[in-house]
Amino acid sequence: MQVEIWTDINCPFCYLGWNSFRTALEAFEHRDRIELVHRSYELDPAQPRGVSQSVIAHLAEQYELDLEQAAEGERTLAAKALTDGLEYVVADRDFGNTFDMHRMVHFAAESGRASEMLDAFFAANFADSRPLFGDPERIVEVAVGAGFDETAVREVLADEDRYAIDVRDDEELAVNFSIPGVPFVALDRHFVINGYEPPETVGEALQLAWDRYSGATSV
Repeated sequence: MQVEIWTDINCPFCYLGWNSFRTALEAFEHRDRIELVHRSYELDPAQPRGVSQSVIAHLAEQYELDLEQAAEGERTLAAKALTDGLEYVVADRDFGNTFDMHRMVHFAAESGRASEMLDAFFAANFADSRPLFGDPERIVEVAVGAGFDETAVREVLADEDRYAIDVRDDEELAVNFSIPGVPFVALDRHFVINGYEPPETVGEALQLAWDRYSGATSV
């Protein structure tokens, strides 16, 4: 059974949602029969490459908040992440274009390691106060730190066409499916999970989708 999950590295609910989904999947009886496909989604594709800005300032501007209100929202998310066993840094995190990171996830998918690459970028964004955006060398550092070959990583980053069509295809598919936001999970393209849900709810959705899938394939 195929499960597709759209996420963006900038999205805190994707960070939480992917962790919740993985927790549910690890407990799912038929996890070895699940084909997991990571799909790209950019929260703000208009963000220029090579630019980094404070995430607090970005949130304040986007949602017309003052800086303290934006910071309080981040602290609330950090508390939620902590209850889920995740680190979440509030101060000094940055925000920027994620297109090249999505290309790197597609690169990793060719060797069956998309989840590892995504995990590395999520950790670098949410559990590390060092800037992630604006410098390609930081992308190299994160990918290599996750065990990927440095030469191969640099080759992908140097060729802006590599995996670009894969990212755009994922985003076009999201438009065609009228996906309202991320995280978004499509289970066998029949059941969906829209937004963050706890592992128990995700597990129930997996079971419903599996029951339908196994019933259809047994005919």
